Amino acid sequence: MEFEFRFPISADLERMRGLISVHARRGGLQGQRLEDLVIAVNEAVTNVLDHGGAVGMVIVRNSAEEIVVDIVDSAGRLSDEHLAAAKIDPTGSRGFGLWVIQHLCDRVDLEQSHHQSSRLRLHMRHRPPGDRLPGPGPGEDIPR
Repeated sequence: MEFEFRFPISADLERMRGLISVHARRGGLQGQRLEDLVIAVNEAVTNVLDHGGAVGMVIVRNSAEEIVVDIVDSAGRLSDEHLAAAKIDPTGSRGFGLWVIQHLCDRVDLEQSHHQSSRLRLHMRHRPPGDRLPGPGPGEDIPR
């Protein structure tokens, strides 16, 4: 069953983290993957507040396979170049939120519209990519 929840971006980051956590947990995410998604969304929303237009929307979608969170920035200042250039600044003088986001999430996509908004889409599968369900190993018989 798919579920969608929307809320406007605000400076109340604690409330936003709580909403993401509740809806992602309800959608089946748990443990470290849940914590990683909450951190990634926090970084993305902080970027909108600090570097974007400070106006936008967070949209959380739950599906059977993954949680997808869209962070829509009405100013649309985030570009593919920003994502590609994201790295850790060893001096600590700049944030490294985009690097963190890309390393915590399973997939990160960016869409820019002709109307000057951007949509950063964060994907987090319920299970890590390549993680197998428990079962027989190579050469073992499947119980019948």
